[in-house]
Amino acid sequence: MSESPNIYLNDPDPLSVLLKRLSLNAEVYVNGDFCGTWAVDTSGSRRIPFHLIGKGEAWLHMGDEKHKLNARDLVIFPHDHQHIIASSAATPQPHLINAPMSNNGETTNMVCGFFEFKNTLINPLLDAMPSVIHLPATPSNSKALALIDLMIMELSESRAGCYTVVDQLAYLLFVEVLRVQVESDKLQSGLLVALFDSRIGNALNAIHQQPEHNWNLAQLAEKAAMSRSNFADKFSKLVGSSPMNYLIKWRMINARKLLITSNLTIAQIAEQSGYESEAAFRKAYKQHQGHAPGSVRSGAH
Repeated sequence: MSESPNIYLNDPDPLSVLLKRLSLNAEVYVNGDFCGTWAVDTSGSRRIPFHLIGKGEAWLHMGDEKHKLNARDLVIFPHDHQHIIASSAATPQPHLINAPMSNNGETTNMVCGFFEFKNTLINPLLDAMPSVIHLPATPSNSKALALIDLMIMELSESRAGCYTVVDQLAYLLFVEVLRVQVESDKLQSGLLVALFDSRIGNALNAIHQQPEHNWNLAQLAEKAAMSRSNFADKFSKLVGSSPMNYLIKWRMINARKLLITSNLTIAQIAEQSGYESEAAFRKAYKQHQGHAPGSVRSGAH
């Protein structure tokens, strides 16, 4: 009898692990037709705004810069930079921003939403991202366009469960945008680039999946199949910090999430974050976060 084929998935890839650990959420909250002269500003939410032009055209204004947006174009603001989406290239007048629109003039359909990483004040994934990502509706972005078309179709049909489907499509769209950023060589360094590196990504995956493990430089270098010196050098160049400093940062991110989402005691969280004692954890947490772990649960931070 022949052996049964392996029907199970392999270990999750580094990007999938990180997105799950950081609890990425996506929410679409506007699907509207904008007529006449209009201007919209959704910045300042401390989340990651995005705008998708369903049909028609619009203009993106960021400081002194302006860019035309065509149908099926997507723009994302990883750092929530101030921006205005408007009906024309002319600088929007303050009284028009987020003001009621007229019913006259050409119509632009726009879908707006937010991406958000829950329960973390530190997000190393976004550190090397640009202030704005513009994904144009070109053939090279065919996978993203397929998701965009599905989103537009779902919104137009308004079937039961529409908003659940649309939010999940937005989530998938964000993942595809991250892929495009690296695969098109638009980013040269940062955690996202490191995750896609066949060697450094393995070490990062180990840290992300097992922050409680007593990792040392030699063990992480072994995960990357590199010498310690070459590993430390490449890790620092890509990620922007040493392997051990990144390990501490990730442990703090993991600890904050557990403080918010679990009923574990601080001693248990200390253990799951790789600390031998509660006292050592409390000291490290306050040193790196600027406040005591207990203040997170009290709602002060």
